[in-house]
Amino acid sequence: MKQKQQFSFVVLRYVHDILTAEFVNVGLVMYLPAEGKVIAKTRSTIGRLRGVFPDLDRPAFQLAMSNVRRGLQKIAKRKSTAGMFKSLESVASIAREAVPHDDSSLQWSPVGGGLTANPKETFDRLYSQFVSRYDQKTSHRRTDEEIWRPVIAKLAERHLEARLQEKVISGAVDDVTFKHAWKNGQWHVYEPVSFDLAEADSIKSKAREWLGHLSAVVADGTAEPFKPHFFVGAPSDPKLIPAYEAAKKILRQAPNGPEVFEEAQLDELVSQIEDEVRAHGA
Repeated sequence: MKQKQQFSFVVLRYVHDILTAEFVNVGLVMYLPAEGKVIAKTRSTIGRLRGVFPDLDRPAFQLAMSNVRRGLQKIAKRKSTAGMFKSLESVASIAREAVPHDDSSLQWSPVGGGLTANPKETFDRLYSQFVSRYDQKTSHRRTDEEIWRPVIAKLAERHLEARLQEKVISGAVDDVTFKHAWKNGQWHVYEPVSFDLAEADSIKSKAREWLGHLSAVVADGTAEPFKPHFFVGAPSDPKLIPAYEAAKKILRQAPNGPEVFEEAQLDELVSQIEDEVRAHGA
């Protein structure tokens, strides 16, 4: 039986009107002091919020949530390499670092906590309980990892999967981690992006996030040379194809001239990787 460890957590709330204090939970942060580990997740869609608050400023909300996600990702990465922390209250300070305590519409709940032998299972249960409990159930939508699986399978057939490695592209103000990369004079980095989402705004916002990530990395010219390649998955809802087309255009506007491959171009992408890798080896 696994040994239980302490955890603490806070819930991120969207307070639509400060005077009425009506809110909807939009995120969760868990902290495991024994591991110095932060686990966080925020909403990627606004369907429920739009139903509760019809006058929601969607672009402003999505921008705020994008900033929260990036802030939490940086904090989680830094904490994981900074050693262990003693205070059970540190989850509150971690949360306030990402979203300071002020009069804005994003507020943190009081701290909760307990013991767990399975942090991921506990986190998923808490997220379901506090954030996604009343969401409408939708059909399965493919994740980034699911979009990438056929690429891995094709590379494995050609004995090339081992040639790809994780690579962090760093600038002075930001960095981006690519799980699939190889070097030939410059780094070739590959990123699967699933646009199989529920709303047009979510699709375009995800593309804008990548545009922002790459722009921040290359802003000061200190990042080492790299060539981005995106492998994108289309939405399952045909009504969202116009947003998907716009998202691809947004990705192509990112720095360093990204190449964008669709799922129908799977063989083309894998053949390109194979040709370049074998030519480099020769």
